[in-house]
Amino acid sequence: MSTLSKRFGAFAGAGALVLALAACQAGTAPETETAEPEEAAEETTEETPAEESLPTLTDGVLTIATGEPAYYPYVLEDDPTSGEGFESAVAYALAEELGFAPEDVQWVRTTFEAAIQPGPKDFDFNLQQYTITAERAENVDFSLPYYSTPQAVITNASSAAADATSIADLKDLIIGAATGTTSFQAIEAIIDPTSGAQAFNDNDAAKLALETGQIDALVVDLPTAFYLTGVEITDGLIVGQLAGDVGVPDQWGLVLEKDSPLTDAVNEALQALTDNGTLAEITDTWLGADQSAPVLQ
Repeated sequence: MSTLSKRFGAFAGAGALVLALAACQAGTAPETETAEPEEAAEETTEETPAEESLPTLTDGVLTIATGEPAYYPYVLEDDPTSGEGFESAVAYALAEELGFAPEDVQWVRTTFEAAIQPGPKDFDFNLQQYTITAERAENVDFSLPYYSTPQAVITNASSAAADATSIADLKDLIIGAATGTTSFQAIEAIIDPTSGAQAFNDNDAAKLALETGQIDALVVDLPTAFYLTGVEITDGLIVGQLAGDVGVPDQWGLVLEKDSPLTDAVNEALQALTDNGTLAEITDTWLGADQSAPVLQ
């Protein structure tokens, strides 16, 4: 498992706007005197800070949602305000690109599934490793992808799955994943185990089922696989990556309310972070640039 740096630099706030007004000379023609204030007004309009012009949920505030709880390596110690962890870092980089200072960012919590249901949202955008799918896009807007990852099968050394080297080796085993995720869909579509995919409320519940022998293996995204097997699961190991057409590799996008007026601005900000290398730097810092596992065929 690659070593994940735990440093995240604070993002600088937006600079203040200063307007210089020249004093009028005596004897100046009236039309000149009226033109200067009009030009100054035009300049003021053009330089309006982004946080004042974007149609956010609350004026001057960017409301961002994460999970309850939010997991490492996406958020450190369940504290998204720290700016530490992959998705927390991405969120603050986006906020800065959109013109918001860190103190103008407000965090809220949602469950994974509630955020992708149709209807009004209590956030401007939500980051919880949401895979972009056509089905989900019927209910919400997705941003451009900010990360791509395959699904992976994990287990522990005492499990029957520990010696598996192929999809066929997994067919007769009991395999689980968090409900409503593309990890769960990948079990059904790629492995298609004899006993069916076992659903759990979240990864914590699925991990406990693995540790107690209720299931033989668990499917999660690859960064989570490295973290769980390296830190949380005793004698944990990665069996391999899954290859296929269902969510593999996953492309993660921010979730916004359907037809949100912010979607275009968020996409422009994400593209800017991609073009200037910021997104790649954040990814390498928190998820590592060299994570890989054998592909199960």
